[in-house]
Amino acid sequence: MSIDAARTENQITDVISSVNQLADRARRASRVLKRANRDWKDRALLAMAAGIDANRSKIFQENKKDLQAGRANGTSTAMLDRLKLDDQRIDGLIAALNELAGLPDPVGRVVRGETLPNGLRMRQVNVPMGVIGTIYEARPNVTVDIAGLSLKSGNAVLLRGGSAALNSNLALVSIIRDALESVSLPRDLVISIDEFGREGADAMMGARGKIDVLIPRGGRELIQRVVTTAKVPVIETGEGNVHIFLDADANEQMAIDILTNAKTQRPSVCNTVETLLIHKDSKVAASVLKALSAAGVTLHTDERAAALVPELQTLAAGEDDWRNEYLDLDIAVKVVEDMDEALEHIRKYSTGHTEAILTSSLASSEQFIAEIDSAAVIVNASTRFTDGGQLGLGAEVGISTQKMHARGPMGLAELTTTKWIVQGDGHVRK
Repeated sequence: MSIDAARTENQITDVISSVNQLADRARRASRVLKRANRDWKDRALLAMAAGIDANRSKIFQENKKDLQAGRANGTSTAMLDRLKLDDQRIDGLIAALNELAGLPDPVGRVVRGETLPNGLRMRQVNVPMGVIGTIYEARPNVTVDIAGLSLKSGNAVLLRGGSAALNSNLALVSIIRDALESVSLPRDLVISIDEFGREGADAMMGARGKIDVLIPRGGRELIQRVVTTAKVPVIETGEGNVHIFLDADANEQMAIDILTNAKTQRPSVCNTVETLLIHKDSKVAASVLKALSAAGVTLHTDERAAALVPELQTLAAGEDDWRNEYLDLDIAVKVVEDMDEALEHIRKYSTGHTEAILTSSLASSEQFIAEIDSAAVIVNASTRFTDGGQLGLGAEVGISTQKMHARGPMGLAELTTTKWIVQGDGHVRK
């Protein structure tokens, strides 16, 4: 082995050892949190919110460094949008923490319970996972969301937020740790491993027995790397190739309002619509496409969709467009014969995130609900509502597209597991 190779191997070994030690510290901190009642945890959440509010200028200063570096490195517009923090987004983080403080504590909730015929008293209750690891990209809001959710659900968390948001994340983690200490909770309930770079993420993926569950959040490349590499159990969050089906009898103004919102309100996020499927008998399709174009959306159309608006400049859609998560002001558009063709298209290209139908027909909505197998199915509303905060969860770790215990927006309940408690009076099994 060469000297350089040996040095590299030693460095990797050192990183693994350091991350394991941090995970052990987080484990010890989580044991203290087990003794914390709801009031104690809620005071910590409110302290986190107050700390973020009081340190806006520091957060903006560090976020500005990340944005400048991102522009210099040619970071995409969509990624820069996710990276950016402003007063409105800080207000949203504070509101999410305050809302979390107002939600019931999931720990100790009885899932089911009964007294068995033999007199044994049995109940299944929610308990914390223990130590959660999160790997994510250019999303400083995730730093706050996961810290708040982990705290309320009784977990410690290790954060790997990526180099693109390094300064923003370190500032936020420092504020959060100070807030924990201010209410006599261990600082090590929230730990950043960003200093270890990519090797730190690799160490987290291999830390089976140290980290109880790993949650990746980001682009397809990141998620698939974690899913295929990690030895730690993974809750998979997915990309959002989101579809809206415009039924034959959909209301014109409703369709315009919903599609414009679903595409343009914040195009860089996973619940924005990426493909519009139009029933061939729709009378409002042309108006909808013109409204999208007027809002600055580039239309990638099949031949039938292009023929609906010959006065507009559109791009010819190919196979890649049906699979693409644009995360920008682009949308793929296809005319379909009927509901069955729309459903078949979605089955083929969906990532299992969110699908929506715009219709005036109860029968059509019920068929769509029954046959779509995605984490969220929406009728006559924007796909932007597939969001933990919008659905009353206070915040979310991400949108799970798998079919384990967590599916869709992951809030407090999804960060707990269960244990069985059995109480007897000298019972023995015969």
